[in-house]
Amino acid sequence: MATNRELIEKFYTALGHRNADAMVSCYHKDVIFEDPGFGKLKGERAKKMWRMLCNKGKDLEVVFSNIKIDDQKGSAHWEVSYTFSQTGRSVHNSINAQFEFKHGKIIKHTDDFNLHRWASQAIGWKGILLGGTGFFKKKLQQQTNKLLDKFQES
Repeated sequence: MATNRELIEKFYTALGHRNADAMVSCYHKDVIFEDPGFGKLKGERAKKMWRMLCNKGKDLEVVFSNIKIDDQKGSAHWEVSYTFSQTGRSVHNSINAQFEFKHGKIIKHTDDFNLHRWASQAIGWKGILLGGTGFFKKKLQQQTNKLLDKFQES
């Protein structure tokens, strides 16, 4: 069984290679994922999100660092660069992740990033104006979850 550090390294290395199968193998079947863009996703829905992002992220570049782990919890910093498909704009997102582990898998994964900064890069002037509002966050989560509902694995 991999150590918790190896689990986190495997997860982000797989993301950098857009290998969703390897990523989701790190997740417990009852995983809870949460971030500002998607909100809270559980189990297979969280795994489906990574499958969708790996499928769509053709120019995804990932760098991870500062992994801190104990027997039950962990954290890491990761940065991702990609082209936002809806606008064609370049995005560089800086993310802090928190993890909880159960039975050698990730049971809880929370990503935190500056949504206003992300929106400014991904959307442009509308993101600059609205990206820091609760209204924008709610609309974004509705849109991302609608995309997730429509995503069909090939």
